[in-house]
Amino acid sequence: MALTKKRKEALSKFDTTKLYDLEEASQVVKDITNTNFDSTIDVAIRLGVDPRKANQMVRGTVSLPHGTGKDVKVLVLCTPDKEKEAKDAGADYVGLDDYIAKIKGGWTDVDVIVTMPSVMGKVGALGRVLGPRGLMPNPKTGTVTMDVGQAVTDVKAGKIDFKVDKFGIIHAAVAKSSFESKMIVENAHELISTIIKLKPTSSKGDYVKSITLSSTMSPGVKVEPKSV
Repeated sequence: MALTKKRKEALSKFDTTKLYDLEEASQVVKDITNTNFDSTIDVAIRLGVDPRKANQMVRGTVSLPHGTGKDVKVLVLCTPDKEKEAKDAGADYVGLDDYIAKIKGGWTDVDVIVTMPSVMGKVGALGRVLGPRGLMPNPKTGTVTMDVGQAVTDVKAGKIDFKVDKFGIIHAAVAKSSFESKMIVENAHELISTIIKLKPTSSKGDYVKSITLSSTMSPGVKVEPKSV
């Protein structure tokens, strides 16, 4: 596939074979980002785990110090007594049966769904729609809780959840290209250090095999894992 003019220009600005430290990599990504919108900056971390084994599944949540820069749309599926709490915390959509019917009809125009243990019976029936889109609430990520207000506040403030995919890679959006380089570094560092703390005891050899930083449509910049 022929390289576009923009991609050739981006590739000419850095050494694709070099492993950069996190600070350098974040500045390079800012320098090579050439879009007419505020691009999302992603981190891809390849781990030395076998996700097919339950004891090597890596997943969790992290609160990014500077948020993601994205306006996160939150739906809270709750009983009427919790609706005010959810709305006061800034939830974009609040309700139960009406939204369950909408989701069954294919509506998924939200980024995060928060719900309560008592209504998981109803929400569980939406697994076929929500599961493939990564929207299924889960107690491990704090999205199935009685404290729906706090859950909404956390998500709006930059709390994200992550999960290793079938190839052993964790992908996460950690910033926008308009962020200062220091903010990108601090957000990425928070994610990576959280993942390192979650190393399964059954994982042998190198745990963090590679780290790549990129923005929307930019080439990936390789990060030296030891620099984190």
